[in-house]
Amino acid sequence: MLVVETIAKIRRAYFSQGKSIKEICRELRVSRKVVRKVVRSDATEFRYERSRQPLPRIGPWREQLEALLEANEKRSARERLTIIRLHEELRALGYPGSYAAVRRYLIAWQTKRASAAAAAFVPLSFAPGEAYQFVWSHEIVVMNGVTTTVKVAHMRLCHSRMFLVRAYPRESQEMVFDAHERAFAFFRGVCTRGIYDNMKTAVDAIFVGKDRQYNRRFLQMCSHHLWSIRSPSRRRRAGRRARSRTRSGWCANASLRRV
Repeated sequence: MLVVETIAKIRRAYFSQGKSIKEICRELRVSRKVVRKVVRSDATEFRYERSRQPLPRIGPWREQLEALLEANEKRSARERLTIIRLHEELRALGYPGSYAAVRRYLIAWQTKRASAAAAAFVPLSFAPGEAYQFVWSHEIVVMNGVTTTVKVAHMRLCHSRMFLVRAYPRESQEMVFDAHERAFAFFRGVCTRGIYDNMKTAVDAIFVGKDRQYNRRFLQMCSHHLWSIRSPSRRRRAGRRARSRTRSGWCANASLRRV
């Protein structure tokens, strides 16, 4: 590839010093085709971009290699094959190429999949009256000249973002029940689903994966406000609805006014 310094020397010799193309070729040891290209164009730099990457060895084996890579990707981390093992399996199928070619293709394949996965997203949207979110926070306040820590209950509607904040001295179940009672009265209705963290007042046990065992009194509170609730004994079904947070899903009576 023609470097920038050589291009500058050719342009300086031709335009500034007035040398002929033959003299420039003799002094700089370049061909006449190169000198004419530099002189006839105003570019000070030339780049070579390959439009197609040839794969003489691994080209006919791309489908087999990608099948091995996809199968290997679905395995657990402990059972995944190394690049050497993948190369050996491809060699067993008749591949005559080297390990380096398989390694380069694997790196390019992983980079392409990572860039494709990074562009995907799931929009977070809620219908009116679909869900609310409840969470606790610790705040430091001054009461009668004394600095103390209070527990603040936050209840927010996921659709309208309307919220209610109420402070309590402790984070007990009685405080949780009171916060729900006052929030539903303030919102003048109940949503069909609640989103909670794994707080101790709502969750008794956290199992493997997304399975949860909810507190009995917490379920009674939900049943009191919402008539019917999904049975927590079916932890596997309820766990499918949970993501990073514990979601208590329920069905409200049609006569209830939704927010």
